[in-house]
Order: sequence, then structure tokens, then C-alpha cells
Amino acid sequence: MRNGWILASLAAVGFSLAGCIGTDFGPINEQTSDVGPPSPAFIPETGDDGSTVVGLAFSGGGTRAAAFGYGVLRELDDTLIDEYPKQRSLVDDIRLISGASGGAVAAAYFGYKGRDDYRDFRERFLLRNAESGMRKAVTPFNLFRAINGGVNNRSTFAQWLDRNLFDGATFESLHWTNAPIVWINASDIYNRTPFLFSYDTFAALCSSLDDVKLADAVAASAAVPVVFSPVVVSAKSPDCGYVRPHWLERALAEKDVSVRLQAYAKALDSYQNVDALDYVKLLDGGLTDNIGVTGLTLERAASRTPYGPLSPVEAVKLSTLIFIVADAGREPSGNWAKTVSGPRLPALLSAISATSISASVRDEFDALKLATTAWQDDLINYRCGLPAETVRRYRGSAVGWNCRDVQLVVEQISFADLDPTELALVNLVPTRLKLPAEQVDITIAAARHALRANANIQAAIARVRRRAGVGSAPRVASAAE
Repeated sequence: MRNGWILASLAAVGFSLAGCIGTDFGPINEQTSDVGPPSPAFIPETGDDGSTVVGLAFSGGGTRAAAFGYGVLRELDDTLIDEYPKQRSLVDDIRLISGASGGAVAAAYFGYKGRDDYRDFRERFLLRNAESGMRKAVTPFNLFRAINGGVNNRSTFAQWLDRNLFDGATFESLHWTNAPIVWINASDIYNRTPFLFSYDTFAALCSSLDDVKLADAVAASAAVPVVFSPVVVSAKSPDCGYVRPHWLERALAEKDVSVRLQAYAKALDSYQNVDALDYVKLLDGGLTDNIGVTGLTLERAASRTPYGPLSPVEAVKLSTLIFIVADAGREPSGNWAKTVSGPRLPALLSAISATSISASVRDEFDALKLATTAWQDDLINYRCGLPAETVRRYRGSAVGWNCRDVQLVVEQISFADLDPTELALVNLVPTRLKLPAEQVDITIAAARHALRANANIQAAIARVRRRAGVGSAPRVASAAE
């Protein structure tokens, strides 16, 4: 009897503390009376002749996904595409990079450090223990935290990222010369839509994205439900003079519009006009977009031109656009498929999650491919309808102009592209924020090999190299190989 009373008392105390235990630091944004700037109208121009544009999207999957994305970057870095007037690799032409969950760490770090300084990512993140300080043990207090919204809050992973990787930097630090657009994807669990860390999103929140810490955005993108409590964004909508951008007005008013774009427009509108919504709650980007393609998909859907989100000049200069989706999701595995019984609960929950994510990834990638195919047709029609004088003005010369000579290549690379031996190794790498060095390096190498194995990407690279007059050897081996 006495023991039961003690347990009941402890439970009562625990529940009374649960509100304090689960409390986060508050909103990651500050609302002001001045509306934040809008998103850029176009993808930033390249530093060279504009003939090549590279886009990257990194999937979720913890440190495994971050290592896979890093491997893609290193392989592109070692792929020379020009030698005169200076040596250039495909990394120099990255104009947009996005990520969800674990992939967001790699995407944000490249955006923060740039084409030369991102290379220490292996040492600064992949080989470190990003789980240090996180609550993992099953204890009564952690159970109460879970019931209250999540076992960990911003005092764990977000603070670790801020101290150890991003050095306190905000989105303002991404404004360096020739910088790409960086899109970090989280999930708005009230509106059940992707939450894109963009200037248009934060303008609707009467906030400036430039003031938001990179660590907070990445932590929101990686906030696995229950393991983390939702990351909070204030949406109390002070009078900041916000005016809906034209694309949002059209998406709300027109019926014949992309369903995805309309849902996102309604979410942004809710930040201003829904009384019940004072705080946006963000969880893992993988809940709504596990391969990080929301940014490009929405930008293209929002455009009312045949060339957007390219500028008119970029659309004329462009010869090859390569968009690579790096999917670090594991391939099917498990012995329970060979027996009548099973899977048991842990394996069952894992299978349910993997099934849902895989189905979503297929749909997202198919939609992106269809949209890109239509975009290429629109670009060709636009280019072929331009007067010769406009072409000369945009290109600097009409010599060698072929209005139909433009190719948009969208490809997904994944563990399925590997040989059986390598697949068996990388498929064992868990979805964690801490991995042994051996598994990190296996995953980096797997990304390199998957990229080389993709015939369409390699054909596009060869096309870029031929245009630049570069010899047949497409790569320079790195010291890490």
C-alpha cells in the first residue's frame, strides 16, 4: 500500500512538472512592424557564362542522409567541366540546394560555407556525436516529456548545431557572392503542408528570414515526432503592412492551379488571417517532403512565365540544367518477409514508416519530372519566339545560337544504384545522428558511386564538357578516394 502511494505521488509530481519539462525556448522568429523582404524573383545567375545550372535536393535519413549528400557534393567537386579561363567543376554551378531532415544539415552547411569551405563537413559534423546532450533513455520524466510533445527540445540538437557547426549564423550569412538559393524544408503540422524557410514565408509571418538562425531551421527540418517537440514560429500577425505577393493572390483566387501550390498559399494566408493560429508548429520535413523538392516545385508552379524561376536572360543563356535528387532511404530488408508470422511491433512500425515515405517519394519525384518536362517545352517555345536582337542582347552574341538546344535533366540517385555488395553495407547504416567513421565513409563513397552509375547524369556532364571543349576524362580523383 505504501509503495503504491509513493508511486502515485511520484506520478502526480511528474505530471505537474511535465509542462515545464516539455517547454521549448519559444518562437525562433521575432515579429516586427516592418514586413520582411519577398523571395527573389529568379534563381541567382551563375558566375560563368550561364550555360550550366546545377540543383540539388538532399533527402532525410539522419547522418546517413547528410553523408550521402556530402558524397554528392564531393563527386561534383571532382568533376571538371571547364579549364579556361579557369578550372571549374560542377560545384561552381550549383544555383539551388535544398534539404529535408538529415539532408538539410548538408544543404545548409554548403550554403553557409560555400564551394571551398564546405569540405570540412565530414570532420565538423559527420564524425561528431550530434546526439550528445540529447535525452534518449526511457525514464518516467522522458515519458512525461513525450506526452507533452517531445522528449527533446531546442536545448539539445539545435543548440549543438549552433555551437558546433553553424557558429551562431543566421540566414543573412547566406548572402555571399555567387551564392545559391538554399531551401530548408520542415512540416507545418497545423496546415499539414510543407514549411519552406523562404522570404515569402517569413514575410507572411511579419518576420525577416535573415534573422532566423540556420541551426533552428535545420533542427525544425529534423524534428522527428516524439523524439523532438515541435519547433515554434510566432504567427500573431502584427500590423506590418504585409501585402500578398501576386503568385499567392492567384493561387488563392484561381481554381485551375497546382493543388500543392494552393495548399501552400492557404498556409501562408493562415499566418495572417486565421484567429486560431498564433503559433506555427514545425516538425520533420520528411512528413511532407522527404526528398526536399518543395522549393523548386513551388517556384515553377508559382511562375506565370515560360522561363521562371529562371530569369529571361538565364533562360536564353542556359544549355543544360542538372537537378539531382539524392535519396538516402534504405532499400527493403528484414527476415520477416520469409515467414508467415511477423513482423513484430518494432519491425512493423519501421515498415509502416518506410512504406509511407517511399510512396510519398515516388509521387513527389514523378510530379517533379512531369513539371520539368513541361518546363523544357515551355523554354524552347519561349526561346524560339525571341527576336534576334533580344538574343544578341541577352547572350552578347547570336553566334552558335540554337533555340532548341536546351536540356533539363532531373534524376534521382539512391542506394538502388549500387552494386549488391555495396548496397548490403550501406543498407545497414541506421537513421541516427551519430555514426562510426566506417559507416560515414561507406555512405560518402556510395553517393559517389551512385552518381557515376547514373547514365543520364553522366550524359549531361559529357554534354556540358563538350560545349566547353574539355577532353574526355570527366573527373579528377580526390585525395579522399
